Amino acid sequence: MAARARVNGLDLYYEIVGEGDPLVLVHGSWVDHETWQRVVPLLARSFRVLVYDRRGHSRSERPPGQGSRREDEEDLASLIELLGAPAHVAASSFGASTALGLAARRPELLRSLAAHEPPLMGIVGDGDRELRPALQAMEAALDAVLAALRAGDDRAGAQRFVDDVVIGPGGWEQLPERYRATLVANAPTFLDEHGDPDWARLDPARLAAFPGPALLTVGSESPPWFPVIVGELASVLGGRARMRTLAGDGHLPHLTHPDRYAEDLAAFIRSS
Repeated sequence: MAARARVNGLDLYYEIVGEGDPLVLVHGSWVDHETWQRVVPLLARSFRVLVYDRRGHSRSERPPGQGSRREDEEDLASLIELLGAPAHVAASSFGASTALGLAARRPELLRSLAAHEPPLMGIVGDGDRELRPALQAMEAALDAVLAALRAGDDRAGAQRFVDDVVIGPGGWEQLPERYRATLVANAPTFLDEHGDPDWARLDPARLAAFPGPALLTVGSESPPWFPVIVGELASVLGGRARMRTLAGDGHLPHLTHPDRYAEDLAAFIRSS
């Protein structure tokens, strides 16, 4: 079922498929609900799965003015209530930051949370000297991406993000043109997300009160700051969190190894 919902003053596009316990999948920056297309049929065998385009992405409405991650959190809350709260939530990248932010503020909405590589740089301390050069390189790469977007060159910004931040040199040319077109179309929202001063921050004290089980994952091929971020989150959540490294994966395990991702997620939810 494909539909649109009037949520927090704007229209969001969503799809629901399958039967069973409610499960919401939250995509990251640049992309849209189709980033989950390889895992939805597998998960829909066991769950009632909702995927959606976050505000400013693809088929959902793009509001004017500076946005905030808090608005994305409220959108997610409304969609969970639409599907049937509490729900299991699985999220990737900025979507994982959004889901964690909601778990910290409204824990009663989540039965469980699976988060892959949230870019919550604000929770990383300055004491790790070995990590500092990698973080500085990442910040320089992001600055170049944002400079291209501010100059109105969305395609150059998207290409820099793929080649210099997410995949590596040559990654852009490996993507199908349809996928590249989606990244370019959603580029302005990435710029908007980074205009929010709290985009990379989270309140550890509030997250520590989240009572539900959490699965926190990183890819073995991902940049070195993600294990540090996920390690900090696991420390905050204590025994309720499992931290796992996905061998052979990077930032998008649901695309590179969809069968394994779906199996691992389903097993985590059942065990929780």
